Parts: sequence; C-alpha cells; structure tokens
Amino acid sequence: MDNQRMLSGGAGEEERFEEQSLRPQTLKQYIGQSQVKQNLSIFIEAALKREETLDHVLLYGPPGLGKTTMAAVIANEMGAGFRTTSGPAIERPGDLAAVLTALAPGDVLFIDEIHRLPRSIEEVLYPAMEDFCLDIVIGKGPEARSVRLDLPPFTLIGATTRAGALSAPLRDRFGVHARLEYYTTSQLADVVLRTAEIFSTAIDSEGAEELARRSRGTPRIANRLLKRVRDYAQVRGDGRITLEKANEALELLQVDRLGLDHIDHKLLTTIIGRFKGGPVGLDTLAASIGEESTTIEDVYEPYLLQIGFLQRTPRGRIALPSAYDHFQLEVPSP
Repeated sequence: MDNQRMLSGGAGEEERFEEQSLRPQTLKQYIGQSQVKQNLSIFIEAALKREETLDHVLLYGPPGLGKTTMAAVIANEMGAGFRTTSGPAIERPGDLAAVLTALAPGDVLFIDEIHRLPRSIEEVLYPAMEDFCLDIVIGKGPEARSVRLDLPPFTLIGATTRAGALSAPLRDRFGVHARLEYYTTSQLADVVLRTAEIFSTAIDSEGAEELARRSRGTPRIANRLLKRVRDYAQVRGDGRITLEKANEALELLQVDRLGLDHIDHKLLTTIIGRFKGGPVGLDTLAASIGEESTTIEDVYEPYLLQIGFLQRTPRGRIALPSAYDHFQLEVPSP
C-alpha cells in the first residue's frame, strides 16, 4: 500500500509509533464508532462479571479507522496484557507457537492484517482459539509424533481491511465481528481538536472542521493533515490554525474540498477525458496513469466509490455525473 501518499489510510512504521501517543485508553475516550463501542462495552462487562476472557474479536474495515487503537482499548478495558504481531510476520508454525506460549492468562493477542496468515498457520491457530491448546509435530517421517501443549485462556483480536479474504473456518471462530465505519465530519473535527490539544497546537473550530471535511472520513488522514497544516501555520502565520490558514495549506498540499488529491484528479480526468467517461478496464486505466492495478483497486477507488464519483461495472470503470460536476464539466449525452 502506498503509505507515502498524503491521503492514504495506511501508515508507515514511524507514523505507527507516533500514533501510540495519540491513542485513547478507554472506550469513553474513543471518538466515533458508537455502535461498535456499545456492543463491546456489554461484551466486556459480561466477561469481567463471569471472570472469563472475552470472546475472540474480528475488527474489519478500511485502513486508518482505528482498528489497532480499538484492540488496545479492549485490552485496557479488560485489564489484560496486550501483545501485538501481524499476519506477514508469522511465516512458520514455530513463529506462532512462540507467540502463543509466551502469553499470560487473560492476555489479548492482536494480529494485524490477519488475512495474510498462511493457511498452514491457520491450521495451527484453530485449536488454540477453540480449546486453548497447541498441537506441535516433533520429528520427521515415521518417527514424527504430535505433542499437545496447553495454553492459558486468551483473547485473539484480528484486524483486516479485507474480511472477504479470510477463510471461512477462521472467520467463524471469532465470536465478535465488528465493522468500523468511516467517520462523519463532526466526529473527525473532534479527533482533530483532541490531537491538536495533545500537540499543544492552537486551532479554532472552523479550522478543525475544514481539516475534517477533507480527511476522507479517516482519523489517520485527519491527524496527518493536521501536522502538515500546523507546519504551514507556524511558518506562514502565528501558529494558530484558522479556516483561512487551513484552506491555504490544503491548497498547497493539493487536497481539494472533498479530500481528493492530484492522484484522484488524474484517475478521474483520465476516465473522463481519454476514455469519454468509460467504461475502461482496470489494467488499461492503471497503465494510463502509471499505477499498479491493485493499488488503484485497494487504495484509490474505495473513497471514490463511497462518494459516488466512480462505478465498477463488468465492462470496466465509469465516471459518474457527480465527478463531472466536481470538475465543472458537461456530462456527455448518451
């Protein structure tokens, strides 16, 4: 995923580290996702009353919405230890065994990008999730034997941007499924104001709302834009982020009023100009703008589909009338 792009929902390692200081500690502090929070608060309270571990939780939704943050909050609310890893980091059954055997009773194990776990690892994970035990094969050939290790009760929290890529047996072993939704402008404004307070940055409500409006419904993007606009306000102003300074900075960053950047513009204007609005095949479109087809599909298209600028059809991508309106262009006659 293109983590260098200003409006990408993904994060690089440095950004992930910085985000830890911004993360809320409790469900009450966590902004947005009210339905998910309400359900989780009930499940957590019930588990605590029964003195049991929480059922395994699957968090899914677009990148940058706070799945890792939510996992840490759940662990904190349970009063449990929080251990993290990711699907790509677990390459062999031994890697998973090392992680699982190091858990303490009641710990929360968070696996990011769980859809990228190899199938051979999933087979080892099933008994761990269901029976809190681990079956390990020792030796090779005729002398090989299976040894069962007991594990302490734990809660597995898996996070994925592609829930459909999970195998059905793995998906079914999660007792709690929670989809994180895109944020409203009002919720993102609250996120911006909270982050600005942590950064000791002066910002007014209009400036925060403008940043929120251009953040594509994603807290990670809102925080990223806030940092860049803060830089601009310090160099070209008195350090305070106002509506005027926010607009000036975002124009310089080439982020328009709907949160589209130059890459989104290039994609849409190529469909409209070169291909007469479409339909155009994904591979042809990718070659035309010099991007990978998977990057277009996973990174650029979801937001354009969400705001009604783009449509996927069996014959290819089509630019919708709202995209023409955004660029002040005439919709071609049928």
